[in-house]
Amino acid sequence: MNNSFLSGIGLGNLDMGIVIIIMLVIIIALLIISITNICSILKMKKTYKKFMQGKNSKSLEQEIMGLFEDNKFIKNAIEKNKKDIRVLYKNFENAFQKIGIVKYDAFNQMGGQLSFCLALLDENNNGFIMNSVHSTEGCYSYTKEINNGECRISLGDEEKQALEMAMGGNI
Repeated sequence: MNNSFLSGIGLGNLDMGIVIIIMLVIIIALLIISITNICSILKMKKTYKKFMQGKNSKSLEQEIMGLFEDNKFIKNAIEKNKKDIRVLYKNFENAFQKIGIVKYDAFNQMGGQLSFCLALLDENNNGFIMNSVHSTEGCYSYTKEINNGECRISLGDEEKQALEMAMGGNI
């Protein structure tokens, strides 16, 4: 069968049955694609209805704006917390963090180890050593200033031990 249309486009020798079969395959493929798209659209509509349930566009917009405001508040709070942490860290540098204590008997065999040396240092090994000497006549306490882990006044053995303990040395 000769078709003038097929002859006009150069396919005059093509059998019409083959053309119809090809067209049916294309129609079936398009039908399958259409059904898949319809199912996707129905799923999307269901999700959209669930999302919009009880909401109109203005209330949804208010909710989104509220979330943005909450986000701004959280960002400001984080910045304030960072600043506060920096201030606390700076203050903590000067707080006494290192402690060393040595108990000893100032006057051999006078009733126990009631005398002590206490070293209190900050992060930079600045602070003081307090030495408290107990005797039968009373208790005498004195301090020595420590700068960068060193003292301008000579230290006794117990004071050296307390200072090394505070600075993390092994005793």
